[in-house]
Amino acid sequence: MLKKALAALVLGSALIGGQAMAADYVIDKQGQHAFVNFKISHLGYSWLYGTFKDFDGKFSFDAAKPEASSVSVTLKTASVDTNHAERDKHIRSADFLNVDKHGTATFESTSVKSTGEGTADITGNLTLNGVTKPVVIAAKFIGEGKDPWGGYRAGFEGTTTLTLKDFDIKSNLGPASETVELIISVEGIRQ
Repeated sequence: MLKKALAALVLGSALIGGQAMAADYVIDKQGQHAFVNFKISHLGYSWLYGTFKDFDGKFSFDAAKPEASSVSVTLKTASVDTNHAERDKHIRSADFLNVDKHGTATFESTSVKSTGEGTADITGNLTLNGVTKPVVIAAKFIGEGKDPWGGYRAGFEGTTTLTLKDFDIKSNLGPASETVELIISVEGIRQ
């Protein structure tokens, strides 16, 4: 029981933005210690994997007030990379991400709820392709501590599944390809 309470406190402290004891973190994009990846079924026959190479974000937390957590991420939709130039061009088109009209996607958390030892649901608003919808990211605390350069870091991973039509993505490659799984891995540097 004590172990679970301590783990929840650690998770809460790593996700939460409070007043007096808040610690603010910037996602370590420069050091390539953060990723926004995705996978989607290709016609039900295999998995297609991709990533967004250009994004920024931050999170705050306070161990004493885990419910006051905050997470904010902005990514450049044109930075999509599936390791295939022609496919990436199609994904950037109006058929999918429509990057000419909607060059950024954003996530702003609205709440964090502990779901167990070292896990939480982060609820927030995702804006993608000009549509804003609430989503829940199942998050897992990875660890925190001092780094070799005199800084302090905390890391998390999270997943969520999006239904493409919910974000006005009209292209449909069949029932197996109607949803996409986002896999987010972030390491933040305390400011």
